[in-house]
Amino acid sequence: MATREELSAFLAGVERRAFKQASFAVRDDDAAMDIVQEAMFKLAENYGASRPAAELPLLFTRILQNATHDHFRRLKVRSTWITLFSALTPANDEDADPLETLEALTGTEKAESALDKASRNQVVAIIEEEVARLPRRQREAFLLRYWEDLDVAETATSMGCSEGSVKTHCSRATHALAKALRARGITP
Repeated sequence: MATREELSAFLAGVERRAFKQASFAVRDDDAAMDIVQEAMFKLAENYGASRPAAELPLLFTRILQNATHDHFRRLKVRSTWITLFSALTPANDEDADPLETLEALTGTEKAESALDKASRNQVVAIIEEEVARLPRRQREAFLLRYWEDLDVAETATSMGCSEGSVKTHCSRATHALAKALRARGITP
């Protein structure tokens, strides 16, 4: 396991390169510094004492990439809401609350009729029943891959099996679910 000195030396040695990488990715030095600091904290907190020093470079690279992706996700969400609310605010009334002028969009949950909501809830309950009926390994693979959004390698690690087994379990689960749902009258 990496000692504090090894971890400190690694972080000091990688700091400049990580900052350059993040800076090129986000084109904002302040955001890049935040990303690098977040990645360094996560490495130190989660892996510093539990992994050998030889594994730190790969772990840090992955953590830095994930932190950069998280930055872009946050920007996208903020941009969406700012754009939405700025479009709703009347140009002549700065004190207007944009939520007061917002109407439910067709096809959204707020615009659904009670019948649509009840029908959707029934379909969800049927899907949950059918997922519960899957064999344990198929259910586990299906939930990790499609509901937890893990990739094949992460799912294989979590399940303690090969990537090929994960693919087989997921394929069998999706085919079984599709067949069961069609038998109950539910089609895409």
